[in-house]
Amino acid sequence: MRSALFSAENLEKESAQPGMRLQNSKMLKIELNGEAMARVGSMVAYQGQVQFQALGSGGIGKFIKQRLTGEGVPLMKLSGHGDVFLAELAKDVHIIDLEPGDALSINGSSVLAFDSTLSYDIKMVGGAGMASSGLFNCVFSGHGRIAITTKGTPVVLNVDAPTYVDPQAAVCWSANLQTGYHRAEQLGLGTLLGRSTGEAFTMSFAGQGFVVVQPSEEPPVQGSGGQQQQQGLLGGLLS
Repeated sequence: MRSALFSAENLEKESAQPGMRLQNSKMLKIELNGEAMARVGSMVAYQGQVQFQALGSGGIGKFIKQRLTGEGVPLMKLSGHGDVFLAELAKDVHIIDLEPGDALSINGSSVLAFDSTLSYDIKMVGGAGMASSGLFNCVFSGHGRIAITTKGTPVVLNVDAPTYVDPQAAVCWSANLQTGYHRAEQLGLGTLLGRSTGEAFTMSFAGQGFVVVQPSEEPPVQGSGGQQQQQGLLGGLLS
């Protein structure tokens, strides 16, 4: 049988070392030898002896926070020996290596998988108070790898000057950055951010670090009673 489908670029990527790596730009491969954490529903295929265990949002404390904030990652634990392939709606997949002392604040809806050696908590974004109905993110720390997704090819902005980002396009950023949250009209933008309903907000970043911005925005979704709810960083991640 012959087809370009069977070209080398589409064949399974092999490695002598366990862990996560890109199968291609849209798919993550975890060569499992122990445990890893992944987003519920992200498994598209697996080989070998692998067990899957749903974990909700990771512990009772995080579960309560997730229910209160709307932020969190519905998780499953992968354990055993084999190859697991993960994807999320054909989004682009990127791998980030965290070293001891690193901390990454990330939109929970962008988390695909991470090493079980990493820890995370749900925290309010600095500068996002009750006036903006609160804004929460997952902060990861420790030593290991995390795989995130973006809608399209992102830009990584080096924060060496005051930086402003649409919160619905912000994927993750250095957790040490100082953040603020402003109504668009405060910055003279008014309705120029393309919002047809509700109030438009802009995030500000200052300090030393980076911000990852995707070329797409999460559309607003209808909440109970027909009220608009902020999507993007809040992510609609109730498990």
